[in-house]
Amino acid sequence: MSCKLPRIVIAAPKSGSGKTLVTIALMGAFMARGKKLAGFKCGPDYIDPMFHKKILGIPSKNLDLFFTDEEQTRRIFADGNQAELSIIEGVMGLYDGTGGVSLEASTYHLAKTLKAPIVLVIDAKGMGLSLVAEIQGFLGMDSARLIKTVILNNIPKTFFEQIKPVIEEKCGISVSGYFPFQKDIEIESRHLGLKLPDEIEGIKEMAAKAAEKIAKTVDLDELLKIAQEAGDLPADMESSSRVLVEPRLRIAVARDEAFCFYYEDNLRLLESYGARIVDFSPLHDEKLPEDIDGLIFGGGYPEFYAEKLSQKAGIMEEIRQKITSGMPSLAECGGFMYLHKTLKNQSGNTYQMAGLIDGDTFYTGKLVRFGYITMTAAGAGGTDTAADKTSSFFNGKIKGHEFHYFDSTQNGDSFKAVKTNGKEYQLGLAGENHFWSFAHLYYPSSPDFAKNFVEKCRIYKAGKK
Repeated sequence: MSCKLPRIVIAAPKSGSGKTLVTIALMGAFMARGKKLAGFKCGPDYIDPMFHKKILGIPSKNLDLFFTDEEQTRRIFADGNQAELSIIEGVMGLYDGTGGVSLEASTYHLAKTLKAPIVLVIDAKGMGLSLVAEIQGFLGMDSARLIKTVILNNIPKTFFEQIKPVIEEKCGISVSGYFPFQKDIEIESRHLGLKLPDEIEGIKEMAAKAAEKIAKTVDLDELLKIAQEAGDLPADMESSSRVLVEPRLRIAVARDEAFCFYYEDNLRLLESYGARIVDFSPLHDEKLPEDIDGLIFGGGYPEFYAEKLSQKAGIMEEIRQKITSGMPSLAECGGFMYLHKTLKNQSGNTYQMAGLIDGDTFYTGKLVRFGYITMTAAGAGGTDTAADKTSSFFNGKIKGHEFHYFDSTQNGDSFKAVKTNGKEYQLGLAGENHFWSFAHLYYPSSPDFAKNFVEKCRIYKAGKK
């Protein structure tokens, strides 16, 4: 017995090759054919899954082999997946793993783990016969023979028709199509990556136009055939979903333009332990939702909305009252910034924030502590006195990553963070009912983190009666 899920990985030699645009275009083209799709993103990125969701109308999952081992990653991929075609968008260059010098957690590592065929997208702008050398180089490192076809991006039809047979003859691989450069189909970027889908005017029309174009320039039948020939996964990839726990707790999650970075599997894990997710907006709402038992502030872009956030005095005061009275709370990156006394943005303007953290956050102009980390509660394993330092609901290890241009005068020292290169530093403000830091956490890497948070919310709820 085996688990057969048609799938392809959209990969590239480097970032900026057009993976996201080609992925979105292919999703739209296959949806126009009536195919039931599932979307995935390799790595910790939040923004690409937002584009997938915008096109698919369903949530898109992250698959990250730093956060989870190979078996757990396969289960996350297969869990609830009933798609006729799964499209997995890669990260960075195909072979770029942790630290840039390892295959670990790379797109290629994920493709091998999922036995998924690779579609290599190459930005062909300004290239000719050198395309052959580049493709041969990538094929030379493909020990599992997973690269099945090539799509050339940013190339005119006339040259594509000339170079396609040359590549196929010299490289022994099919070229299934191309995507021509078009000024009216472009996804803008900024310092944290791509702009959010809702910030790009006419994104749906742009995506529809890209889907219509790629349906004419890429052999979709060939891609579907390649996907259907993907290697079978083990038969025991049964659902990893847990039985929902009752009674359901109401956990309020900040979600708007300023706070929008959430892993789908983080929220699903909280729900499996008994949480009912209730969205609210610190940017637009005047008060918190009624009858809530916990608060979560995700990452995002509070710096772009700092003035408006600072003017929402009513909801900030209610947040302060709830948290100081013992309501459990989690905050990461942008949410962590929001809980500070002040936020100083890129323009040098300073705004009052929620004031729960006795510190200030400010723009540095460069990436700060960027990369994957493993966080261990201070004192876990006998290195310190965790109880004295954190009194935290969580005293174990959890994985995450940092990706921000801001820093704080109060980063905390409740956890030891270890990067993949071995560098260590202190991070996080933890207590009996809270954990706040710049780190984006992936809860399935340590399910007890989510379980213990929900339990704290349950205790808080019981104490209200």
